Amino acid sequence: MTGALKGRTNGTKTLVALIKTSDRTQGVARAIGLLEVNPVKGKQVLLKPNFNTADPFPASTHNDTLEALFVHLKGMGAKSITLGERSGPPDTSEVMQEKGIYGLCKKHDVRIINFEDLKEKDWVRIQPEGSHWRNGVLVARPVVEAECVVTTCCLKTHGYGGVFTMSLKLSVGVTNKKNMSELHTSFRSMRKMIAEINTAYHPSLIVMDGVTVFTDKGPSHGPKKDADVIIAGTDRIAIDAVGLAVLKDLGSNHDIMDRKIFEQEQISRAVELGLGVSGPKGIELVSDDEAGNLYAKRLSAILAQG
Repeated sequence: MTGALKGRTNGTKTLVALIKTSDRTQGVARAIGLLEVNPVKGKQVLLKPNFNTADPFPASTHNDTLEALFVHLKGMGAKSITLGERSGPPDTSEVMQEKGIYGLCKKHDVRIINFEDLKEKDWVRIQPEGSHWRNGVLVARPVVEAECVVTTCCLKTHGYGGVFTMSLKLSVGVTNKKNMSELHTSFRSMRKMIAEINTAYHPSLIVMDGVTVFTDKGPSHGPKKDADVIIAGTDRIAIDAVGLAVLKDLGSNHDIMDRKIFEQEQISRAVELGLGVSGPKGIELVSDDEAGNLYAKRLSAILAQG
């Protein structure tokens, strides 16, 4: 299993980089640079995007963000990059075809693993202590055994019980489709079960594209607002907490606006499992220009409310 990377910290705080921009190529490079870590150098990197469906961003990872990551990770010295994903409910290969992923990966010499094509032996059953999964959950072995995992998520609400879908919920795409029926019918435990999947692996780097976000409904369609942010970090709880602050700042649905960030079940269960920071005091937002610093200050005030 990939080891957890604490990344650059300021004392006891984990840094989350925030770039105020609509330029994904520059935003990705600037955000990663602010973290002052290079977990990919000399490593075989597994990159997990958000291809739940082929619907346009923010429903799925923007191809410009994906390409920016391909280029930047190679520039950081990644030995190789493999894109791994499982879509759902649509067929994964059809989603990739519709999004032009095969051509994009060929252009950048990036290998693809379609988790739907994995054989039975290539799935690992995990069951964290106190798990809400009846018999555990099957996770793709290439993720569990990866030398280095990088994830890239969108910033959006989830209208089917998840409440929001960012870095923690991205992990649903590393599970076997056989598990989806249990997840989608477990209305009381769904958000806790999402958090529990994340115990299977630890990403070394997370990049969230918040140039445009769904402020309601989702994950494939919904009202959109431009946030013009690229966010990067090494802590999934911190990333999602900052994303929730963005939604609160923009104005979202009552599930987001009427609940404190660290009282969201995905977040609170992830804290119980020790997956990252335990509260807003553990997060320090950093940027590299006046616009970013002003926005980071505003989001920090929202985070401070819990």
